[in-house]
Amino acid sequence: MKRPLSYNCRRSGFTLIELILAMGIAAIVLAAVNAAFFSAMRLRERTTDMIEEAAPIDRAVDILRRDLLCVVPSTTNSVLAGDFRVGDVSTIGLSQSVSIEMFSATGVLRDTEPWGEIQRVTYGLRAPTVQSPRGGRDLVRTVTRNLLATVTPTPEEQWMMGEVDSFDLECYDGTRWRTTWDTTLGDTNMPTAVRIRINLSKNRGGDARSRQPIELVVPIDSTPRATQMASQTTGS
Repeated sequence: MKRPLSYNCRRSGFTLIELILAMGIAAIVLAAVNAAFFSAMRLRERTTDMIEEAAPIDRAVDILRRDLLCVVPSTTNSVLAGDFRVGDVSTIGLSQSVSIEMFSATGVLRDTEPWGEIQRVTYGLRAPTVQSPRGGRDLVRTVTRNLLATVTPTPEEQWMMGEVDSFDLECYDGTRWRTTWDTTLGDTNMPTAVRIRINLSKNRGGDARSRQPIELVVPIDSTPRATQMASQTTGS
């Protein structure tokens, strides 16, 4: 005779305490993942902001260095080789004075333009069109390509960077650094090097490192190309 099934057997399953513990562990894991995710998002935003702020500065420094490295020494035999002036400079076509004026062989040759690669370049600080809450002024580069124009050409302005407190330049004459240089007055030779210091606004965002002054020294090749070619010919 078969015995009836017993309903006293204990069924397997989760108890209420086990469910509460599992939910608590899951909540802790989700909280940790959420914190890590938002930390990564904040880090990404800060990194993006730093890159966006540094990009104009790096670009401005690269263009300024290239202009100085390709500067054309002043000579009396070429109508395209102009003067080199540093200080409070008044230049043609601009109503405001600039910090430096030079002639640089950094112009791009184009089939649609009749002029060559030499261009007159200036750098100076201007009041911004829209004032930033961080303060400072804009560093502006101007370029004049048509150096043989019969009328005074209007220089092309190029915004380089903003939130600048000061833009200081010094020229090395072989013995000391000078804050002014003018080949039209008495400095017949070019400086050996130019030292640039760009002081950024103290109200800029980011850490203290992002507000440090930008400093660079650019050597100047003061030997005219004709003299270089003559020296090479004599040496050969």
